[in-house]
Amino acid sequence: MSAIVHPGAAVLASLAKWVSGAHVQWLWRPMEPRARVYFANHSSHLDALVVWGALPAWLRGVTRPVAAEEYWQRSRVRSFLATKVFRSVLIPRTNAGLFAGRGSLEKMLRELDGGCSLILFPEGTRGDGDEIAEFQAGLYQLCRERSGLEAVPVYLENLGRVLPKGEFWPLPTASSVIFGRPLQLRAGEAKSDFLIRARQALRDLRAGESSE
Repeated sequence: MSAIVHPGAAVLASLAKWVSGAHVQWLWRPMEPRARVYFANHSSHLDALVVWGALPAWLRGVTRPVAAEEYWQRSRVRSFLATKVFRSVLIPRTNAGLFAGRGSLEKMLRELDGGCSLILFPEGTRGDGDEIAEFQAGLYQLCRERSGLEAVPVYLENLGRVLPKGEFWPLPTASSVIFGRPLQLRAGEAKSDFLIRARQALRDLRAGESSE
């Protein structure tokens, strides 16, 4: 399974990786083209770009970032980058959060059913990079709706310092992208238990442990 990658996406991903000094570490590697969810902590607008660029080339064309529609539709440039270059799945943000509503869930499920993977930020908004906020329900809902779906934790270190919130120009510094072992929703596992376990998987990667 493969898809043509927009040349601008490859250029921007390479630039983001260079600016962020991203060191990529795999504690587990995808070996077959299966639809998955890569979920990460969120502290910078570079996050999705760096995660996407860290994936093997044969996966990039079939991996879609999930992003807030309101932000990426504010200008023609942002809209072009999101929809044409990276083919992002744009989700409307509501008072109940980024992943609220059946319509948002169905948009993501259609991509998974079509063989595409997703890059998801379960916190729903950018944090300060020091702590991982509680997860919204979107990751759980996807795993509940598609039995056996692999959710791959990805810990991003220092990207909030490369492009701090409110800043336009990045500040080159070293950062890390750490891919952990995938999680799956266990039979009968409650939403709160799964989301705590998924959040802990990112904390374990930050602490230098591999999740099980």
